[in-house]
Amino acid sequence: MILIIILLTAVTIILVTNIILLITFPKFNKKSEETVNYINISVIIAFKNEEKNIEPLYSALQSIDYPQDNFEVILVDDGSIDNSFQEALKTFDGKTNYLVLKAENKKYPGKKGALEIGIGRSKFTHILITDADCLPAKSWLTGYSQKFQEGYDLLFGLAPFFQMEGMINEISCFENLRSHLISFVCAKLNFPYSASARNIGFTKTAFEKVGGFSKTLETLSGDDDLLIREAVKNKLKIGIVDFENSFVLSNPKKTLIEYLNQKARHTKTSLYYLLKHQIVLGAWHLTNLLALFSLVLFFINPFFIMLFLIKFLLDSIIVFFAQYRLHYSFNLFKIPFLQLIYEIFIIINFLSSFRKSIPWKN
Repeated sequence: MILIIILLTAVTIILVTNIILLITFPKFNKKSEETVNYINISVIIAFKNEEKNIEPLYSALQSIDYPQDNFEVILVDDGSIDNSFQEALKTFDGKTNYLVLKAENKKYPGKKGALEIGIGRSKFTHILITDADCLPAKSWLTGYSQKFQEGYDLLFGLAPFFQMEGMINEISCFENLRSHLISFVCAKLNFPYSASARNIGFTKTAFEKVGGFSKTLETLSGDDDLLIREAVKNKLKIGIVDFENSFVLSNPKKTLIEYLNQKARHTKTSLYYLLKHQIVLGAWHLTNLLALFSLVLFFINPFFIMLFLIKFLLDSIIVFFAQYRLHYSFNLFKIPFLQLIYEIFIIINFLSSFRKSIPWKN
């Protein structure tokens, strides 16, 4: 009887949650046809050993459909040991709305210290953050401009990966889609907990209200999720930017070791989420893991096969219909396999997050 109750509870949670995910995950919205009131925006980019990415970044920024006089870009070199700083100086030389700095006398360690320097040097009241290995879409700034004018203190947008050949790429893209599904739906339900630092923005007033990065120092990462944690604690208005062509694209990690280290760092950050977020996410992941391992329970009670089948059927339907919103295209017959890998890596990443030292970017 207890097993049947557990089964019915798990099935109910999976059914209800997946229906909410499918209905709530945002479609691309069109930009307003009315005359856009362009607000002034400061784009801050901390970079380290990104020599090969400076030129593509510059090309993407130059292609943005936003008046040059209404935005500035501040690039902060965070101790590169290659020619990144020299390449940035050469590429952006003579561009009046670009500034290249070195992260000297940082207040905080890692990327947060470099970003803080850039924010301190910015002249506008609205801040956007991305990375040097990213390519913002042409309406990136316009999307944020429109949403900021709705009174939001902090915003974040879609940050998909380039989808290419290879198993690590497929796993990364699939995990990226699943993460977006959960984080965007939670934000739309007024329960924000996570974002991507590749595509996040806030007002200077909001940044100062939460104490900048001063309360996010539990880990070197967390310049996104832990900043949202502080915004939630301070009851700031948090929203999402889901306009067409307002996303930011980037390449995922190329090797399994790099991927696992990256996910371990991100998972380690989740250990410092607010308790309510940990409880909800923990319950969701445990239910999914129960569904995954229900094949083993099948030998105890055959009804448990129903949980496994329902979960993977719903997962496939959701991914199939949501993937185009992040410019992904997964083979329908591969989705159950990728979902299985995704769930297994959740366990691996959770255990790996307890390592004392997780390799960081060189």
